Amino acid sequence: MASKARLLITGATGFTGVHACKYFKKAGYEVIAVTRSYPSSVSDDRIHMEQCNLTDKQQVKSLIQKTKPDKVIHLAGKNHVQESWSSPITSFEANVLSTAFLIETIRQENPLCKILIVGSALQFDLGDISTLQNPYSLSKTMQVLIAQSWKALYGMDILIAKPSNLIGPGPSNGICSILAKKTAEMELHGTERILTVNNLFAKRDFIDVRDAVRAYAKILDVGESGKTYEVCSGKPRYLKEITDSLQALSIVNIEIQTLTNEVEKLDVATHSLLGNLGWSPSISFEKSIEDILNYQRKILL
Repeated sequence: MASKARLLITGATGFTGVHACKYFKKAGYEVIAVTRSYPSSVSDDRIHMEQCNLTDKQQVKSLIQKTKPDKVIHLAGKNHVQESWSSPITSFEANVLSTAFLIETIRQENPLCKILIVGSALQFDLGDISTLQNPYSLSKTMQVLIAQSWKALYGMDILIAKPSNLIGPGPSNGICSILAKKTAEMELHGTERILTVNNLFAKRDFIDVRDAVRAYAKILDVGESGKTYEVCSGKPRYLKEITDSLQALSIVNIEIQTLTNEVEKLDVATHSLLGNLGWSPSISFEKSIEDILNYQRKILL
């Protein structure tokens, strides 16, 4: 009987990481969940936990020597735009140095390993510095550049996923979860029943985190080394659609306030490369919002 493929998932206790660990364990992988500590958010005792500070080169070397993974999904890092302004070097260390240490260690210790680096839709255009908006964007762009460079220089088996705004049930700091949490608090605690959004007509592409994890599985399974795969819905939505959905789902009447109604333009991402692999989104935006609200209701009880 063939042994299970060994999959190492960094950032295993984060929003995406928790969903990824569950999905890949169910799919038959031997999952190694990598965290800075041993919190309880990955509670399945069938998932092997490893503690590692990925910004410590020696710890990364010990991790790879010990686990010898067949595949890696690199989810760990700092993903808070506002925090990156006050502590840009922290974002750089978490997103860039950790990636460099991980990839280079795999090159030296386990060169046949297949690696999926998860970037961000907020990466900027290296050919146009005016597109750089914040230090977080810089760190994620450099992260992907390092991965692409190690692929080009050393021929490593590295793929890139570029997700849009991930939503769904779980510990997220995204706009959908923030507004759903406020809605649940209004229902449970009778707090002021007003949701305030800076601009209801700002547009974002949202994709459910569970669909994103399926996309990562597809990329790892049949994706082409060196390629970048957009993970998105391909259908930008106004933020007003979030508040409309929450108003419809809530058991209390909610007032919506906005500071501006200026319509924003947004370049439409496409998941055509993933579509060629046989992937498409399966969870509707409305279902995602409902699941987020129910999650927030549950943790407030």
